[in-house]
Amino acid sequence: MKQVKTPTEAKQATESSYTPDNQVVVSLRHLIDMQYKACSFRFASPHMINSLMMGRHRSRMRGRGLNFEELRHYRVGDDIRNMDWKVTNRTRKPHVRVYAEERERQVMVVIDQRASMLFGSKRVMKSVAAAELGALAAWRTLDAGDRIGAVIFSDNHIAEIRPHRSRTQIMRTLSVLQEYNQSLLTGVTPSMAGQPQANNGEQLNHILNKLNALAGHDMQICLFTDLYGADTTTEKLMATLSQHNDVLLGFVYDPLEGELPQGGTMAVSDGGLQLEVNTRDKSLRERYKAFFDQRLDHARKFLRGYGIPVLPFSTHEPVDVQLAQMIEGV
Repeated sequence: MKQVKTPTEAKQATESSYTPDNQVVVSLRHLIDMQYKACSFRFASPHMINSLMMGRHRSRMRGRGLNFEELRHYRVGDDIRNMDWKVTNRTRKPHVRVYAEERERQVMVVIDQRASMLFGSKRVMKSVAAAELGALAAWRTLDAGDRIGAVIFSDNHIAEIRPHRSRTQIMRTLSVLQEYNQSLLTGVTPSMAGQPQANNGEQLNHILNKLNALAGHDMQICLFTDLYGADTTTEKLMATLSQHNDVLLGFVYDPLEGELPQGGTMAVSDGGLQLEVNTRDKSLRERYKAFFDQRLDHARKFLRGYGIPVLPFSTHEPVDVQLAQMIEGV
């Protein structure tokens, strides 16, 4: 029998799992407890079709079902049981009623755990925020009765979990996600026998190529990333992926990436090179902010043309709170 917790118990469980360790790397318990946050969301509005995890979707396939789709002329091979005799008698031409059948959907959660995600100026790292979003999406998918799969990637390794509908599948996904997330501190992915990680801007396009080969048709794909390494090839691959699938991009960022503080001279490093920056320079701060804003605006405009929503998630606020605000704002 499935154990059901009261709202108070669920809140206490979630709060107790949010230890300081979950700000830098995430624990399996914290990812498991995200199910209580996922269950609180309701996506009943028809305007939320581009949101995370709508639950069951109407199929693009035609068939018998509960939802009337259209009335059209009879074609050879149509089920005679769907004949609309009133319209047929009135027009003197055979007409059939077509229905959109409901069926379970495959959902693929794609979570970026590269070295570029190991950054955060407040609350959590980008890698932790992406992991939380992945867990929210996975639990919401299971609650909706759909099949959940995942692709979790670091700079030089990929874990692929085929879609399946079960709690065991969720636990497997979260366990792998925890391993990838915690390996960011050591620089070694568990299964790589000591091979070090380094920022790999080409990995994002490699993942999108892989998704185009895996996805097929009518899949919901949720990609949570900071878009490190994104270029024109990334845009083309996203456009191709969206032709036969519903794609959502959760853009994970830290506010410090978009606006420099006025803190005097700061040392900035990418893990290899180091540079001193004078943040008192107003012109520098303005150019820095403009570069970030243009980057996000460009992604939104391009992807909007292909029906791909871009949802920005800051590391400074809980991701479930931000998602709730997005839903309320629809």
